[in-house]
Amino acid sequence: MTLKQYKMNQTHIHLIITHLPIFGSLLGGIVLIHGLLTKTRQTLVAAYILMIISTLGAGIAYLTGEAAEETVEKIPGIVKNMIGQHEDVALIALISLILLGISSIFGIFFAVKQSALTFKIARVTLIICFISFGIISYTGYLGGKIRHTETYNSPANVIQPSKESTE
Repeated sequence: MTLKQYKMNQTHIHLIITHLPIFGSLLGGIVLIHGLLTKTRQTLVAAYILMIISTLGAGIAYLTGEAAEETVEKIPGIVKNMIGQHEDVALIALISLILLGISSIFGIFFAVKQSALTFKIARVTLIICFISFGIISYTGYLGGKIRHTETYNSPANVIQPSKESTE
């Protein structure tokens, strides 16, 4: 095989990038908590940068979602209703992460200016962060259910033992 045979498309990018806003928002929240506890402005800025990167990842994931949908719809056995659920929640997740990114930009501004509002903005951003983390995690869960049928809690997905294994 040559390198020309390894061609990434938007579906690949979607599957790779979707993890960034999930783990980035969680890690950003943890770093923000540390910054609040230690009252370290540099740590707050580091947390905000992680959250902004998470926001950018959510935007890329959302923009590549349509191409991923078109790819997956062609696979036999895919339940289109699950794709619709994932898409609906993804929009809400994107909006919440955009709010997180905007709040993080304000947080950086106030931290650099050493404003009296620095730590109040950090607390508000932390709340937005964990709400966003919950929504984006649920979005990822729904996305995983599109192809990973082993995650369903239904008797139809339980593998029945063969006659050979029971004898």
